[in-house]
Amino acid sequence: MDACVVFGSDHAGFALKKILANHVSASGRTVVDVGCDAPQSCDYPLFAAKLCDVVLERGCLGVLICGTGIGMSMAANRRRGIRAAVCANEYMARLTRAHNDANVLCLGERWIGVGLAESVLDVFLGTAYEGGRHQRRLDLFDSIPTL
Repeated sequence: MDACVVFGSDHAGFALKKILANHVSASGRTVVDVGCDAPQSCDYPLFAAKLCDVVLERGCLGVLICGTGIGMSMAANRRRGIRAAVCANEYMARLTRAHNDANVLCLGERWIGVGLAESVLDVFLGTAYEGGRHQRRLDLFDSIPTL
């Protein structure tokens, strides 16, 4: 897995994205920012798609931020190979990586504080996928036809 962390946001997640990207950069990881580049209104699905392209191409982890995290997760999860999860706390972040091999963390700037967001992100980045009994379920993701 590439050591980079890819960040993307819409206008509602712009400020938190900048803070979290600096937090990750300070830890020595490479940060890739796919936008948005300003707090003016924009369309989050476009930035989710850009982030998914990089995550799938480079095999790194991604972080998407909008107002709630929900819209970003919905847009990202439309892509085969992306497992995006909205996490409200460290426990959710740990389990989504360990059991679901989530490769994109989604956060909502309008409901999560900076300190909690940094802690959730650190747990997400620091937790490895356990594999084993969980792999059978992940394999089902790609075997079930889309409607």
